[in-house]
Amino acid sequence: MSGKKDVLHVGIDLGTSRSAITASNGAHHVVESYVGWPLDMVARKVVKKSILFGAEALENRPMLDLHRPLERGLIKQGSAKDEEAVHELLKHLISLAGRKEGQSVHAVVGVPAEALRVSRQHLRAAVKGIADALLIVSEPFAVAYGMDALLHTMVIDIGAGTTDFCVMNGHYPTEDDQRTLTHGGDSIDEQLMTLVKAKSPDGRFSIHMVREWKEKHSFVGSPPGPVVVRFPVKGKPADVDITAEMKKACESIVGPIAETMLDLLSKVEPEYQEKVQRNIVLAGGGSQLPGFAAALEKSLAEIGGGRVRTVDDPVFAGSNGGLAIALDAPEGDWEPLSA
Repeated sequence: MSGKKDVLHVGIDLGTSRSAITASNGAHHVVESYVGWPLDMVARKVVKKSILFGAEALENRPMLDLHRPLERGLIKQGSAKDEEAVHELLKHLISLAGRKEGQSVHAVVGVPAEALRVSRQHLRAAVKGIADALLIVSEPFAVAYGMDALLHTMVIDIGAGTTDFCVMNGHYPTEDDQRTLTHGGDSIDEQLMTLVKAKSPDGRFSIHMVREWKEKHSFVGSPPGPVVVRFPVKGKPADVDITAEMKKACESIVGPIAETMLDLLSKVEPEYQEKVQRNIVLAGGGSQLPGFAAALEKSLAEIGGGRVRTVDDPVFAGSNGGLAIALDAPEGDWEPLSA
């Protein structure tokens, strides 16, 4: 047990949009998954840093070589700079967690449920030199473990890049127990961008503005009120009603997620299916979409009904679960990393 005192255990939810860390010393931090380097000498003099992260990087993006290095929850392929950005982001998260000098780090990192082997290899490479031991788990499994929802439960983790599904049957989930869809927050953003461009072809707005509109005004079902946003049209600021466009974009992910949920439920052992359909948990940023849980419950009506609830802490549910796994994992489960 004395050796454990020299180890900092961390759970990391490495997300396309935001990344969170929870550490055994009590630290909790979340950072938007952006990394930026000053473009030139002038930019370096203005920002006074050699590298910026998260909201600070976004705020200063005109002066930066800005990277959002994760795509669909995985490191972008074929870009050395994106791989470096993930390495720097992980190093930044662990530094925020307060690693002491000489302390080993054992990190549990969550990835999409169907992460390809090659992507897992890229992640191992990104973690080398930062952590001393690694355990890679699926993101929805980490959420389930942190909630102690290990039996007759389905977790649906709706992130920016992917939506991940996991059915818990009281043991480590198999490939058959898990699914990944490339429908999530980013696909809503892309659709909303297309719809608003079609409505206002002379308007000028960025994907960052679209994300802000979605985070402030998103809904499924009946709108709580008109959604009016402001952007330049033909060079002049204008107020534009995008209620219909917001509804269509947000509801574009309901069908695919409901269909996959029902398909996974149909694979559950028949005597346990009803228990699982009454114990469905939504996690991730997308779980906060107003009206979404109700829409999924409506789709369960065709198989006799069910219950969909949302995690208490969507920001840290994944990283909290990762830490719980890290503290419980036997020594043989860890993969040692050489620097």
